[in-house]
Amino acid sequence: MSTVEFPQVIERGCGLDVHRDTVVASIQGIDLVEETQTFFTFTSDLERLICWLQNHGITHVAMESTGVYWKPVYYVLEGYFEILVVNARHIKNVPGHKTDKADSQWIAKLLLSGLLKSSFVPDADMRFLRTLFRHRKKLINQRSRAKNRLQNILEDANIKLSSVVSDVFSKTGLAIIEDLINGINDPVELAKQARGSLVRKRSELEMALHGRFNEYHKYMLQLIMNTIQEHNQRVEQMEQKLEECMLPYKHEIELLQTIPGISRISAIGIIAEIGVDMGKFISAKHLASWAGVCPGNNESAGKKLSARSTQGNKYLKTTMIEASWACSHTKNTYLSFKYYSISKRSGKKKAAPKKKKAAKKKKPVKKKKKK
Repeated sequence: MSTVEFPQVIERGCGLDVHRDTVVASIQGIDLVEETQTFFTFTSDLERLICWLQNHGITHVAMESTGVYWKPVYYVLEGYFEILVVNARHIKNVPGHKTDKADSQWIAKLLLSGLLKSSFVPDADMRFLRTLFRHRKKLINQRSRAKNRLQNILEDANIKLSSVVSDVFSKTGLAIIEDLINGINDPVELAKQARGSLVRKRSELEMALHGRFNEYHKYMLQLIMNTIQEHNQRVEQMEQKLEECMLPYKHEIELLQTIPGISRISAIGIIAEIGVDMGKFISAKHLASWAGVCPGNNESAGKKLSARSTQGNKYLKTTMIEASWACSHTKNTYLSFKYYSISKRSGKKKAAPKKKKAAKKKKPVKKKKKK
């Protein structure tokens, strides 16, 4: 079988097949003997890789974005070459004998032919902002899981607080939990903590708080409440650091907040994920596709097979989905009218997108043979 030849656009380039412990580098180009070497991913070895590439006049380097292993390699090589971090789906080789050397050579060949499209990689400051924002979101998720565990403990004690109180962690709910930790089990005494509209539901509260609360439940409530308080402190620290780092982008944050549904923290999240230089993206449509908030395009023989949204930046996507739901509750805005017009035709979940899980294929049922 003859090999596929592509027109050469870049004079000299290198393809990197990146792993956790090693990097396989293949160099190709004009007046250059094709060569492949393997380097460890220690910083000193990556610096030796830089010297080797510079000695051969390499100007462009390409690698696939595999997990987190590409990041330290990119950070060390950054500034020495023009680096393309490419989606792994865009550089799949022809099936056959797969080796690290063959993969790196294929990446180098695609690079020289100009067939690779670089993914968006923010600068160092934006990378730090992105790390802060994502860590804050992870802390919030951990806090939510802790709150769910606390409600499970209350259910285990047959205390139906969530059946009467819409938010267990409201002022009323927290006061009741604090009394339980302090050893107050009397439903009448606990129901006296009702505030606001819950005062009218005091009799229902008494019934809901009549359970089988023991020392085991008390110990677990105290433990989980301490965990929630620790998460609250860490989230507050992260938000303070984010505010400090976002001072140079004060004007951009204010502009984003003029959009209905975009809160301050949502604006910070958007800037942390995509930066402020929109020249990095070809168009608004490309940005929407990169974020995974637009319909997919899968067509064959004139038939649309699927319009499922692509897998984009999950942190930006969840931020935009939260903003879209917040926008749907605004009044007399263009986006809220757009939401209601779409929801009438396709339903509320179509109007504000939500990531769907891939449907599992059903196994065919074998028919029993007749005797």
